Amino acid sequence: MYEKLEECPVCKHSQFTNYLICDDHSVSGESFALVKCDKCSLVFTNPRPEQSSLPDYYQSDQYISHTDKGNSLINFIYKLVRKYTITRKIKLIDKLNRGSGSLLDYGCGTGDFIKAANKKGWHAYGYEPDKDAKNIASAKNPDKILDKIENHNGPFDIITAWHVIEHVSELNKTIKNLKKILAPDGHLIIALPNHKSYDAAYYKEFWAGYDVPRHLYHFDQESIKSFASKFKLRLIHTLPMKFDSFYVSMLSEKYRGNGNLFNAMKTGLKSNKKASKTNDYSSLIYIFQK
Repeated sequence: MYEKLEECPVCKHSQFTNYLICDDHSVSGESFALVKCDKCSLVFTNPRPEQSSLPDYYQSDQYISHTDKGNSLINFIYKLVRKYTITRKIKLIDKLNRGSGSLLDYGCGTGDFIKAANKKGWHAYGYEPDKDAKNIASAKNPDKILDKIENHNGPFDIITAWHVIEHVSELNKTIKNLKKILAPDGHLIIALPNHKSYDAAYYKEFWAGYDVPRHLYHFDQESIKSFASKFKLRLIHTLPMKFDSFYVSMLSEKYRGNGNLFNAMKTGLKSNKKASKTNDYSSLIYIFQK
């Protein structure tokens, strides 16, 4: 079953422009329409599967963040890069909070970031809605994975959502709930694909960052400002995720039917080079303060 949104999920404007048609290359093969809000410029998948149907679109061994399997070259590379990026994430939260503190990783996947944060002295917890990923995360982090975020009173000094918010059906409810358990002056860190990047423009409907219908919202630096305003969050930093241009380009080449690793590397390099002037990297980390 599908639902059609009559209002923009962020600004509630009711006028949209057709943006792009993309296929689900991972699971169903279905086609989905993307529309762009005429007011805040948010691009979102519309119509989209109803919330009860969305779990069906995650049933794939190729969904590495939920399975922890390295059964392809792309997934193997993903796992290697993940080790490095986790180290970078720990350095980021240490800098923001001047050392250890309380942390919630919302949408923690298989729990590697939580495990690393706890080893570094953080009081780190995770929340993961996917049953299989949650089981893996719980095995790595006993008593650290929450069944519901409401089960923890907080407050958390830092809440992270690494490539998660674009998946959430109930966007408004989710952000409001996260704000409730965020400490005064606490930081909310959200990582998102950026459809204004060069690799997005290059691959168009084959760009892996769209990942329909699992990705419901497609942000850029303009629409994220409307997001911050709506939820009364102060955007204080926008940082690049430079490895994402390569990983996304490899997947996009696969979706185009080429699997050309050399072209993926070349596109990733070009995307990062262009982004050095505009900050429109393939993925961006937005740091908000309450």
